[in-house]
Amino acid sequence: MNRRRHDGPAATRLTWRDMAAEALAGVVQRPGRSVLTLLGTVLGVGAFVSVLGLTSTATGQIGASFSLLQDTTVTVDDTGATPHGSVASVAAQDAGMDAGMDFPADTDERLGRLNGVVDAGVWWNVPLRHPTVSARPEVTTAATTDSDLTGLRVLAASPGTLRAMQPTLSTGTLFNEFHQRRKERVCLLGSTAARLLGITRVDNRPAVFIDGAAYTVLGIVATTQRLPQSLLSVLIPSSAALHAYGPPTDDPAQALIRTRTGAAPLVARQAPLALLPVHPGLLHAVPPPDPHELRDRVDTDLSGLFLVLAAICLIVGAVGIANTTLVSVLERTGEIGLRRALGARRRHITAQFLTESTALGALGGLTGTVIGVAVVIGTALARHWTAVLQPYAVLPAPLMGMAVGFLAGLYPALRAARIEPLEALRH
Repeated sequence: MNRRRHDGPAATRLTWRDMAAEALAGVVQRPGRSVLTLLGTVLGVGAFVSVLGLTSTATGQIGASFSLLQDTTVTVDDTGATPHGSVASVAAQDAGMDAGMDFPADTDERLGRLNGVVDAGVWWNVPLRHPTVSARPEVTTAATTDSDLTGLRVLAASPGTLRAMQPTLSTGTLFNEFHQRRKERVCLLGSTAARLLGITRVDNRPAVFIDGAAYTVLGIVATTQRLPQSLLSVLIPSSAALHAYGPPTDDPAQALIRTRTGAAPLVARQAPLALLPVHPGLLHAVPPPDPHELRDRVDTDLSGLFLVLAAICLIVGAVGIANTTLVSVLERTGEIGLRRALGARRRHITAQFLTESTALGALGGLTGTVIGVAVVIGTALARHWTAVLQPYAVLPAPLMGMAVGFLAGLYPALRAARIEPLEALRH
């Protein structure tokens, strides 16, 4: 009868339960060191989750704010403005266009007939090289050279432009089609221009003098949704500007169109043809940028920048775990030697220290994930946003911490496994 012979002691085994208990004991045995070791991983994973979450949340708000203003604004540039007095200028006048620009005299009405247009009009910088703007008559240019008044601009605008700007008046009213038809010398003041001119009320019918010509102030614009340069300007009717100062020269005229939500791309395609059916190429319509492309661009820029910082934090965390695990190996050399003498194999020592470092990484990953989610939700609540947390940003984060801990503990664990029992016991 054949009998199984035992030439040596039975092979030792290290179960998963024992390995988890050993790792937990190693972490809890030095709580202060373990907490400091976790900081790098916590910061790295927390930064990863919060960056992706805040980026998704912020880009989600772009669409909401974008559609309120940019998505309803179309501008039309005059790319083929004709000089005053030229043959092209005479032909333009015969076609119903104002001399010196390619916009017809009834631009407001033509654009207003397009489906999706709420308000539209034409505006330009009045061709005055160094305009003298004052609240008093007979003020020379030399008297205002060193004054803030030299920064004031004079803009020509049609009534449709004023409505498309969506201004908020602090006092007074807008000029309208009546003033436009009669080429009335009236004006609006931006809030900054009114402050510089010392005009705060219009019930006493104040006047502003532009190169000595008086313009009655009808209102003061406090804020505006579009054309923000108007706040530092004096706005006069475009018909009065053409009559007194001629067409634009240095800066071509531009049409400002306010559309309904979603109608801007169609209006941008139709506007040049509606204004100049014969030569639509002389006008260039600029639709709002695609909000999806804008969100993608912002998402890419923000993510690329802050994920580099998150990666740096993870590297710092990995170095911290590796350093702590290596120090632990050196401190526990005697323990390692005793385990080896009692039958523990090299793979058992390797598994023990890898489990400890992986447990530290996993704990840091979980803590960092919680902190990152809290940062996103807290920021969204403070800004009155809707928090957006993508599953790909939250779910893999603890696994990322485990991977960092595993990789960081690989070298110290292999070094611990190479310690010979006799050499270890001598320590």
